[in-house]
Amino acid sequence: MLIVALLAVTTAATAHAAGAPEFDPQRLSQDVKVVSSDEFEGRGPHTPGEDKTIAYLIEQFKAAGLQPGGDLVKGARRWTQDVPLGRFEIKGPLTLVVNDGKERLNLRQGDDIAVRAAMNGARLVDFKNAPLVFVGYGVSAPERHWDDFKGMDLKGKLAVVLINDPDFETGVGDFGGKAMTYYGRWTYKYEEMAKRGALGTIIIHETAPAAYGWATVKNSNTNVMYDIVRKQPRAAHAPVEAWIQRDVALDLFRRAGLDFEALKTLAQTREFKPVPLKGVTLSAHYAVDARVITSKNVVARVVGGARPDETVIYSAHWDHLGVGLPDAKGDKIIYNGAVDNGTGIAALLELARAYGKAPAPRRSVLFLAVTAEEKGLLGSEYYANAPLYPLATTAGVINMDALSPEGVAHNFTISGTAKLDLLDRLVANGKQWDLAYSPDPTPEAGRFFRSDHFSFAKRGVPAISFGSGDDWLDGGVAAGSAAKKAYVSNNYHQPSDQWSAQWSFAGMAHDLGMLYAVGRDLADSSDWPNWSADAEFRAARDASAKERQ
Repeated sequence: MLIVALLAVTTAATAHAAGAPEFDPQRLSQDVKVVSSDEFEGRGPHTPGEDKTIAYLIEQFKAAGLQPGGDLVKGARRWTQDVPLGRFEIKGPLTLVVNDGKERLNLRQGDDIAVRAAMNGARLVDFKNAPLVFVGYGVSAPERHWDDFKGMDLKGKLAVVLINDPDFETGVGDFGGKAMTYYGRWTYKYEEMAKRGALGTIIIHETAPAAYGWATVKNSNTNVMYDIVRKQPRAAHAPVEAWIQRDVALDLFRRAGLDFEALKTLAQTREFKPVPLKGVTLSAHYAVDARVITSKNVVARVVGGARPDETVIYSAHWDHLGVGLPDAKGDKIIYNGAVDNGTGIAALLELARAYGKAPAPRRSVLFLAVTAEEKGLLGSEYYANAPLYPLATTAGVINMDALSPEGVAHNFTISGTAKLDLLDRLVANGKQWDLAYSPDPTPEAGRFFRSDHFSFAKRGVPAISFGSGDDWLDGGVAAGSAAKKAYVSNNYHQPSDQWSAQWSFAGMAHDLGMLYAVGRDLADSSDWPNWSADAEFRAARDASAKERQ
């Protein structure tokens, strides 16, 4: 099968213009193998794994012939951009006790509930018998005439909330049907409850609307947490931010004499009103180690020959989950992150090598490897908030996150259903590479909001996150879809996301030809792609139009 896939790459490559760069599956495999090895300890920010990752990326960018594009210090660019982050970790024992007036129930961290370390600056979280109140989907959307709160005062209370949008179950309604809006994201729910002064937010985990299983929730939320450094952290974070297993949540509702399913159905309507879980309280006690650390984005640059102040960006996040909670034997568990996002980093390096060998484009091209994506897109958020090169004159961003290391596909996709000229360029160029565009098959998963392109998109910069196709040359849609499903179920954010010698990387090598061509064409043009007229990011882009004249 490997020989067939490699032949497909070779055949496709010969169909394109002479001089097109070649992308090496073996180099891709080697890069993934290195950065996802145990030696890199899961690439956690502010760990020895970060140091090794940063050193490896700089070494590869230098070898590719690129220039440093990071912080400007004494008139010279560094290879990195400092990213100050708040670092938060639960220290010592964690006690969580439910009391229904008759019985006390101890909740187990990681098994029953996944409590994040407090990110509001608190060194100790300690409260007794806090009341719980169910707030439906926790949405306040005046433009949709939707209010789940109905004047409920959440101060001193723990808000229990559903994940995703009110439309998820029915597929129709005021929130665009199955496609998740930002109101459906867990980040929105935490932010909204903090804004309303809640003691905390407890999100009920259900696999379908969350788009991932409990193992992903546990592994992402019970280790060290990070956030951008905020002037008013309490305005963004309540003391308690947590997820709870569905069965445990149902038990809490039962103890309060409530029918969870009936209330969930009611929460899908405008008539819903918050419902207290009468008689059920939660007490908590745990210490938090809170400090400020500095992580790094790695930034390499090819300087444009004609318009160096205009920029095209390729991006990928270098971080993963690091080292997690010990297993039953007390051994440390390393989250190697081979697919997520060793593949994106390998793609970024291969593109850099191609640009390093080619004549300089008219515009500058930036290769941005960002930190702390797994902690909330923090590295890209920091760059977009403090850009090294103006966002107004950034023509577009092509992000690469969790690509398929398998064989060649007939198609490709992007995260979400956004409409923008940059996608039109991909679609048109894809035809030359025998790649057809397939819309995101699961827009309800909210992937548009889950990768680093979103930090740029919400500021108006045309940005996409490229996704590998599922219609494989070898096995068709059945094989491709099964592989994607198996990865999400068995490996995503789990220790099993490890490099495999069986991976051909032929599909990535093929797809990179298209991504290079699209980025190169944009870098050699004077075009300024935009969002569709009805896109929510169009206004922000239009507001900066004068800076591009």
